[in-house]
Amino acid sequence: MPRMGYDMSESNDNMKLIDQVQEAQLKEEPVEAKPIEEIPEVPEKAAKKKKSKPVPAKKTTIGGQALIEGVMMVGPSRTCMAVRKGDGTIHVEEIKQSEKTSYFDKVPFIRGCIRFYKMLVTGTGALMKAADISEEGKPEENKEGEKRSRLDEFADRHFNAMMTISAIVGILLSVGLFILAPRLIVEIVVKFIPESVRDFAWFNAVTSVIEGLLRLLIFLLYMIFASKLKDIKRVWRYHGAEHKTIACYEAGLPLTVENVLKQSRFHPRCGTSFMFNVIAISIIIYTVIGIFTGTQPAWVNIAIRLVAIPVICAISYEVLRFVGRHDRNGFCRLMSKPGLWLQKFTTAEPDAPIVEVAIASMQAVIPENKEDDNW
Repeated sequence: MPRMGYDMSESNDNMKLIDQVQEAQLKEEPVEAKPIEEIPEVPEKAAKKKKSKPVPAKKTTIGGQALIEGVMMVGPSRTCMAVRKGDGTIHVEEIKQSEKTSYFDKVPFIRGCIRFYKMLVTGTGALMKAADISEEGKPEENKEGEKRSRLDEFADRHFNAMMTISAIVGILLSVGLFILAPRLIVEIVVKFIPESVRDFAWFNAVTSVIEGLLRLLIFLLYMIFASKLKDIKRVWRYHGAEHKTIACYEAGLPLTVENVLKQSRFHPRCGTSFMFNVIAISIIIYTVIGIFTGTQPAWVNIAIRLVAIPVICAISYEVLRFVGRHDRNGFCRLMSKPGLWLQKFTTAEPDAPIVEVAIASMQAVIPENKEDDNW
């Protein structure tokens, strides 16, 4: 009969051999185990702690502005705009800037007003030019009999003068709406308050605070209303693309549509944050002035506000620079939060074609020396 298993005698011999080996191993000195208390434990809070946000590879001085179907980027040596034309192509154009820089362009508390005015003039010109370029290639342009107005022809011949005039008009409208209008409303209300109350030392300070809160309310309502308009909402998408592209560049990533879309559309060094700084600082300055000047006629209060505008803009610009330079500081992050929140109304998520335009504008202004645009 064939064997179906092991011989039992062989099995017993093997078992004895295994027992002898195990007995010999037990006689050897055991390996000393490391006490449990010596093993470092991961704190519970550290284990649950969220991953910190990646630190940008750099902070750039490159800034931009959303245009009609385009984006303008301002670099250390070049200013360029990219616009999506009516036929779908992207037009990139350099905006010539004066190469002359005065001593005051670099002086703190003076440079802010100078740069703000230059940016306003350049931005206004780019905005109007982008509107014309975006119409190129559309079928409507081929219609016969289409005539340009005399105003359009005059603007073409005197483009720089028209840009300066447009910028001045824009400043006057902004001053009228956000600076003078709140004060005029307060002056009208004050007339209905008894003189015995107006004689108190604290009265002018309180009215200045109320005026500032009213200014902030007008600014907020203005942005909410503008964000509801269809054409403006598309401009906000280009504004979001501008922020995302700059963030991608600061993160040290290749400027691709995929990389740019992953970035946040909120940026701490934005013009919206600057406008909030202007309003917040105006409340402080006008309140302090009101404490020292006391009750004054309406025309004096309005004159004081006009004279103080350059001072407020200068301080606001320096605050924006300081917060942008120290954005890892907790206090500075707290100061930047209102401006970032307001960007919910001035930016929107872009799509891939919009991002392509922002990338084209950004690539045109990146300096050859990577150190030239450090913040």
